[in-house]
Amino acid sequence: MKPHTTEWRRHAVVCPCCQHKTRAAYDDDIIPSSPFGPRLMAIMALLTGIYHLSRRKTVDLLADILGVRVSLGGLSAVEGRVSGAVEPAVAEAWGKVSQAVVKHTDGTTWLQAGVTKSLWTIATTAATVFKILADGSKQSLLPLYGKLRGILVSDRAKALNFWAMERRQVCWAHLLRKFVSFSERDGPAGVLGRELLDFAGLLFEYWHDYKDGNLGREQFTTWMSAVRKGVEDALQRAVDADIARLSGSCADILVHKDALWTFVQRDDVEPTNNHAEREVRAFVLWRKRSFGSQSERGNLFAERLMTVAHTARKQNKDVLAFLTACCEAQHEGLPTPSLFTV
Repeated sequence: MKPHTTEWRRHAVVCPCCQHKTRAAYDDDIIPSSPFGPRLMAIMALLTGIYHLSRRKTVDLLADILGVRVSLGGLSAVEGRVSGAVEPAVAEAWGKVSQAVVKHTDGTTWLQAGVTKSLWTIATTAATVFKILADGSKQSLLPLYGKLRGILVSDRAKALNFWAMERRQVCWAHLLRKFVSFSERDGPAGVLGRELLDFAGLLFEYWHDYKDGNLGREQFTTWMSAVRKGVEDALQRAVDADIARLSGSCADILVHKDALWTFVQRDDVEPTNNHAEREVRAFVLWRKRSFGSQSERGNLFAERLMTVAHTARKQNKDVLAFLTACCEAQHEGLPTPSLFTV
């Protein structure tokens, strides 16, 4: 493969007396400021920001496969340009997420020059957005969610307690793992853990049967009402037993009891937060390979490119084609294309 190269030459003449060189005026309407075209810029950003190749490997790949030679500094500059090109599309995705009726959220750590940061995602059926914050405190998270609209599906992170419990769904997959750990202990803790584990098993069995059409709505809610009573009674007995490393956890679960059963009342809410966990997994693997970013600009590039990639795929859009269109729009001074229109 050979790159298509367009070359512009500005005529220059030299005075034979004073040797002063006069060059034709530079016309930025004709000659681009970057030596890389929109599609090549999109490919560079795709390789580092979505496929998560290191910059050095990306430079090698561009030379070996495309015959394009670029420096590490040139690649970094392209990342900055593409990040700016997709900014309006990312803002559009944030707008869609804020208006969503049901949203899943999860957080993990991120590194910036060796300093631990906090990475959060908010995912809906239509869009996924990412944001890297200084920390995972309530004060940092609250502006991220804007107006507290819709149902929030999450784990029991205390930083999310600004969301009303009756408008939340706590992840039962997390609770299931907690009950498994209880059940593996000896004595009364193990007995209570196995009881809670049995109820969790019934919960998932009934929910899957309902989703598969094997249970009617009325029968499902009736059976889940019995499960709810059993779970909350067992949790209260665990609290009253005053068992180390069990009673406190069960007390915290009871604090969230209004957020445990939202999925029973609403068909558009799932009992787990697997959606958000799957979305954030790509970032976790990236962090393990690259040890994060080195600057705020690197953070912006990472969160914006991942937001575009995950949202575009949910909208059945070709990621490379969309990035190319954003770079073309930036070059031509046109509006950025939408992630949500056909």
